[in-house]
Amino acid sequence: MEAIFGRGSRKISIIITFQIGLLPVSHPPQGENVIKTWENPIPWEQPVVKNAKPPHPLTVTHVNQTRDLMKLQSAEAMMNAELQNSEEWLKLHSVEYMKLTLKDLVDRGKIGNMKPDHRTGKALQHIQFEAYDVNEFEYKLNMAIEMYTKRIKWLLQGSKRIFGNIRGKRIAVVVDISDANAGFGRLTAFQESLVHLIDEQLAQRQSIYLMSFGTDIDPLWPVARDVNCRIVEEAKEWVMRMKPSGGCNLLKALKHVLKVQDVDSVMIILGSVPDQTSEILCDYVHQLGIGQGIPLQTVAYDCSNHLTNLTLRSLSEVSHGSYHCYTANCEDQIYTGTDISLILKEIQKAQEVINKIKEMRDGMMGSALVSIMNEITTEVAKLPQSRFLPRPPGHDLPLKIEVPKFQARSSIEWIKQHGLKARRLDLYQILAPNAYSYKEEFIPVIKKAVQSQKAMVQFQWHDGSVKNIHVDMSLLFEYQKQLYSTVRLYEKRIEWLASGSRRIFGTIVEKNVVILIDLSISNVNYLVHIQHSLRLLMEQQLANKEYFNMIAFGSEAVTFKPTMVKPTPANLQEAWSWVLDLQCGGSRNFLSAFKLAVENEEEIKHKIFSDGIYLFSSGVPDQTQDICCSYIEQSTSGRGIHLHSILFNVDDYDAEGAIPGRYANITRTAECLRNMAHCSKGRFHWFRETGIIESDDIQHITTEIDKAMNFSKKVQLLVESVKKKYRNRYQHDIMEEMAALPAPPRFRRKALPPTASTTPPATYRQQRTEVKEERAKILSKRPTSASYLRDSQIAGRDRPNSARDPMSRVKSSKRFATTSFFLDTKQKMGDGTGSVIKKYPDQKSVRKAVGQPHIPDVEDIVSTKEWLRLYSLSKLKLDLDKLVSGPDCKHNEGTVKTLHKHVSAKYCDIFPSINVKGTIKHLQLLPHELKEYEAQVEKVLKRYLKRLQWLLSGSRRVFGTILHKKVVILVDTSGSMEQYMNELKKELAALIWDQLYRLGARFNLIRFSGDCEKWKQRLEPATQENCHSAVSWSSRFTASGNTCTLDALRMAFDDPDITAVYMLTDGKPDTSTSMVLKEVSEMNVDRKIPINTISFNCSDSTANNFLHLMAQETSGRYHRCQTDFDAQLFAHKLLTEGFEDTEYPHLPEFEGDDLRRLGSEINTARKYLAQSRQYRKCDSICCWQTKDDCAIEVLRKQK
Repeated sequence: MEAIFGRGSRKISIIITFQIGLLPVSHPPQGENVIKTWENPIPWEQPVVKNAKPPHPLTVTHVNQTRDLMKLQSAEAMMNAELQNSEEWLKLHSVEYMKLTLKDLVDRGKIGNMKPDHRTGKALQHIQFEAYDVNEFEYKLNMAIEMYTKRIKWLLQGSKRIFGNIRGKRIAVVVDISDANAGFGRLTAFQESLVHLIDEQLAQRQSIYLMSFGTDIDPLWPVARDVNCRIVEEAKEWVMRMKPSGGCNLLKALKHVLKVQDVDSVMIILGSVPDQTSEILCDYVHQLGIGQGIPLQTVAYDCSNHLTNLTLRSLSEVSHGSYHCYTANCEDQIYTGTDISLILKEIQKAQEVINKIKEMRDGMMGSALVSIMNEITTEVAKLPQSRFLPRPPGHDLPLKIEVPKFQARSSIEWIKQHGLKARRLDLYQILAPNAYSYKEEFIPVIKKAVQSQKAMVQFQWHDGSVKNIHVDMSLLFEYQKQLYSTVRLYEKRIEWLASGSRRIFGTIVEKNVVILIDLSISNVNYLVHIQHSLRLLMEQQLANKEYFNMIAFGSEAVTFKPTMVKPTPANLQEAWSWVLDLQCGGSRNFLSAFKLAVENEEEIKHKIFSDGIYLFSSGVPDQTQDICCSYIEQSTSGRGIHLHSILFNVDDYDAEGAIPGRYANITRTAECLRNMAHCSKGRFHWFRETGIIESDDIQHITTEIDKAMNFSKKVQLLVESVKKKYRNRYQHDIMEEMAALPAPPRFRRKALPPTASTTPPATYRQQRTEVKEERAKILSKRPTSASYLRDSQIAGRDRPNSARDPMSRVKSSKRFATTSFFLDTKQKMGDGTGSVIKKYPDQKSVRKAVGQPHIPDVEDIVSTKEWLRLYSLSKLKLDLDKLVSGPDCKHNEGTVKTLHKHVSAKYCDIFPSINVKGTIKHLQLLPHELKEYEAQVEKVLKRYLKRLQWLLSGSRRVFGTILHKKVVILVDTSGSMEQYMNELKKELAALIWDQLYRLGARFNLIRFSGDCEKWKQRLEPATQENCHSAVSWSSRFTASGNTCTLDALRMAFDDPDITAVYMLTDGKPDTSTSMVLKEVSEMNVDRKIPINTISFNCSDSTANNFLHLMAQETSGRYHRCQTDFDAQLFAHKLLTEGFEDTEYPHLPEFEGDDLRRLGSEINTARKYLAQSRQYRKCDSICCWQTKDDCAIEVLRKQK
């Protein structure tokens, strides 16, 4: 009875509240509230009676409840936008609600005087609008269209794309699992979609009821269940257990589900044609649904049959529900759903109003005349364009000219006086007096080659050789101080170059200059910036020149003066006035302006020639780069004229604005202007509002700073090596130095032999007897000198290595084996003993045999440096110079005093003489030995070529060899990579499958351009699933933006698990290269992670040097991918045609570390092969000459 009473009281209280809230008699709302209340009544909501409690007896409902609910309606709608369908959402976001209809626009106009039509004579209505009102109205319409577009994108995300946006809090879901929908391989995808629906939408509802149907129905629960974690998991399991079950009996399913209690919405997911007709189903729903108000949300799941779509749409219309259609093959069907179609209608309404506004700007709207007030008149349009742009204070005032106190110089000229070499601060200049070369000579006494001892510090010289350096600490300390002061000078130079007008134009160094100003229509919004830049230039840099002129160009070129004039204050003020009157228009006809500057006949008559031409532009010229560069080279060669290009970076052009004659992105534009400047030996300068992006002047200074920092690091390493070498000598205190040396291990006390108590008596007695007998035998046979030998052996054993004779190893290896005996006769002298030599020492052969190398056919995944440590020519004992440079091959000459000249040894006429590294040697290798050597070298050379082919195959051609198993790969996707993007995607996919997957590595990918993006947050194992995901992610790369290399490296170093970084790029970073190297060295101080750099289709030597330096400083490898030659063809020709010709074909020059080392070893092998053949030929000639000489000598003796 309490439950029944509770339900009844709840219903009565709600009805009373609603009726009192709508009574206009008790408290009539005033003004607009009355209109809003009656125009937009709150829709009736079915009360929830489940688990209802009786109201508190003191609860009183206020009569203004309805009005208060109206005020909160908009706030609740904004908070619950995701839970609303499109119909509910548009109540507060429609064009009518926001008052953006055509009627609202007309209400803002004013009715003017009627004017007669000249053709018909009828009066025409005249409406006047304020320009501000029209622009504001159009802006709001565009914002509304953008809001509708975002709503559509949101409706197409996740499970809403397949099933639509579910409405209601207590929902029943009816799923079609007939054979047509769940069969034919569709069940797996259908189950995945349903699981996604449960996770994303159904889990957020209060209660759910799930039922599947085919020929028969199969509900999961008898009643609706409140949503919790257990219910959600149970629903997922139910979905995964689904199986096809016959036909599609939708009528039976509707009969069951419409009787379920506590449900406010029913969702029908249908993928096949129902067994009943559309009329029967609609009639049943219409009759049964009267008074219930339960809407049907129908979903056509991947069904292309129009009967299914028609039936579901009819059911949704009869029950005032919604309809959604999803088809995997046809994307257009999804826009026919109720939610999206309603929003598309609103977009169409807004677009129609915008079209009417465009008609209004033309003066007509239907049959009425329209005029928009406060527009720019004809007279105002005649004013300069800069009048309508924001200008800095004092922009129109006269110039404040500052005469420079000295003539500026370019950084190249400045470095000739203040560079490291000019100041004699090159490290190799400082160390040269104390540097000694490594030497190796043959010592006849010990009959072996001796190397110079490494007593000093070893230091790598600039030519690659290693020298012994005597480190003077005071000299290096003073050198470090001078380096520091020099770097401070360079930093001041950079600050000076980045100040004032030099930040915009760089330094104006020539005496006669011409300024070319780009005034194309694309720069119309930047006209004031251009004028202000020219003002700074004329105030700060032109006053000390001899002549100057200015040429503005768009489609046509206009000069300030016919010829160059002196930069007097009056001429500069006149030039400033001329600049203020300039207007933008046309395209960029650069060649017309440049021709005026270099082919001015008036200047040639007066013998006034321009030295420097400064091009101030924001884009590429109308002519192509090849035409411009060829004309610049021809017109400036031999005349000493330099073209300097200045690129001011502007935002990308608006699609609705002016279209330039030729368009290129900012990277291509910079490359074009840079090449135009460098072809005439000029300078390139690139800046924007935030600062300088690239400058040749600053780059030369930063190169000197990098060189100074490199020298400083090398000095630090020298000092550390010296400290490390002598650290152990000074770390002991005085007491430790005075302590006695510890005894050697052999002189320490040993354990006593076992005593009688520990040994059995019989055994002990037997051992003692055997020892006595052995001692007696030895004493009876030894000579008298044996005591001396014993003493010398005891004294010599266990001595430290430093106290031994350095020649003991040589002497001991050539000791004679002798036998001593007693003499019967007594001798006056001696000790009465003699000795007989039993064995003479073996003479060590100084001839070196030809090695028999063996290199495995399986390729090792190691670097070329590590591979050559095992299989280089020297390790395989195939170094020809060592084989022919033995001590017995030396050419000796002696001085004969009677002849007063040097005479060769007699054997020098027998052996052929050869030159080995500047030394005359005698060739003692026989022809058959040389043939064997050539066969072994050809065998090794073939293996080298196979290794080269392996390095150039697959993804190793682009990325090199991946050696590490925890790597992160950085990929450059800046704008300059656009033409290579397709190739890069293919090679990146090949890398993932060819190397990372086979190696079993853990990896991550980072894409960087203007920003950085990770594939995964941490390293992932190279499984098939992850490899597919990585390839799919990389296939969506697009080329755009700049090159933020430093940010990408920082993101890579954030992962603590990586052991190596592989970075692929096609150029320099946007920031300073020295700053990148400095930041990387600071990040890599403790981790020691190698950074392997990959140059991808980059021909800029500066960028390649930067990548090579980064790899070298981090102990990584540098690899360059080039496509201008085919090294595979070189290897194939040698393998097929043989090695008869040791010079052709020529091996291409490699720049990557792995290929360069292997190519150098291949060249060395070919050189040794050619030398061996030459030696064999020389040996045969020498043999024939020796036989002829012997025959002549025999005949002479016979006569």
